[in-house]
Amino acid sequence: MTKTLTVKHLAATHQAAFTQTRAWEADEFESLLTSPLVFATGDARCFALVRVIADEAELLTIATHPDYQRQGLASLVMENWQAQAATKGTREAFLEVAADNTAACALYMRFGYDIVATRAEYYRRSDGTICDAIVMKRVLSAHNLPDV
Repeated sequence: MTKTLTVKHLAATHQAAFTQTRAWEADEFESLLTSPLVFATGDARCFALVRVIADEAELLTIATHPDYQRQGLASLVMENWQAQAATKGTREAFLEVAADNTAACALYMRFGYDIVATRAEYYRRSDGTICDAIVMKRVLSAHNLPDV
């Protein structure tokens, strides 16, 4: 985690970015980051939270503050966390994303993620609607990270 990135920054950015679902609180980020298996990368504009267990990395969340979207920050953060995970010996990375989050789905596909499963009716929106989650995966190594 960068020196300027605190759990308060994580929570504030997450709150601004996730308006249709429940955003995570600072204490939730703090609890996750107490694990030596979890790391954050990025800054208060855009960050990723990742868990590495054995040879597998899981993108727990990624968020870009709306004031900084469409500036390539999510791509930079994706490159950074995948490179960090690869140096920890991971072979695969996976994530889940709301099926209707077309911008995130496009980002992940650009980074070589493939759909491997669907979790039906996984996300409940603040307006009461329900959305499927898509599980995506890719092979991850220092040699096959894309240039984006």
